[in-house]
Amino acid sequence: MERLQKVIAQSGITSRRKAEDLILAGRVSVNGNVVKELGTKVSYEDTIVVDGKTYFLEEKKVYLLNKPRGVICSVSDEVGRKTVVELIDTDKRIYPVGRLDYDTTGLLLLTNDGELANVLMHPRHHVEKTYVAKLNKFLEPGDLMKLKKGVLVEGVLCKPTRVTVKKYDKEKDYSIVEVTLVEGRNHIVKKLFLSLGYLVDKLTRIQYGFLTLEHLKSGEYRELSLKEVKKLYEYKR
Repeated sequence: MERLQKVIAQSGITSRRKAEDLILAGRVSVNGNVVKELGTKVSYEDTIVVDGKTYFLEEKKVYLLNKPRGVICSVSDEVGRKTVVELIDTDKRIYPVGRLDYDTTGLLLLTNDGELANVLMHPRHHVEKTYVAKLNKFLEPGDLMKLKKGVLVEGVLCKPTRVTVKKYDKEKDYSIVEVTLVEGRNHIVKKLFLSLGYLVDKLTRIQYGFLTLEHLKSGEYRELSLKEVKKLYEYKR
């Protein structure tokens, strides 16, 4: 159940404050009955009419996908590349929450819940994202310390929440590093390491907030439970 003025605002008809004015003015009806009381709750089964135009409350869905390599984070692609939306069997108009690069794999959320997407993507809500990066060379101890203290990326300080070297091979000259961030600038992990002279050969996101990939194989997905969605909303500050 959602408050009527909130549903009207989310439908893009007008702002929530103006939606309240429409309700008070008797210009909104639910299932054929004019509603003038603010805070009236509506469900997915209700028919809402505003100034003679009919609207429906769309059921909100959130999916967790283990994104494969070579799939684009978009609803559509003009050059015909496969999109993450095509991997989800749903009749809802879902879209990805943020982006993973074409060659980046791992945990991606997709939803038709715009409010939740905004909560998860806004930096002030401090939603942690954890990545595993395979670097093109051995990560020097001094550079590891720099990462932990924070480095400038395009003139702005980027300070990971956690940085852990999971594996390294000095002879084969590579390192596997786990890094957790709260910010979501484009290509931020790759740019973070590049600022210290390292290239990321492989990148996987293994955790988003409290969510993990669990036993999902590449290309597999699952729908989040209502309990999980409510817990994601708790990030709102």
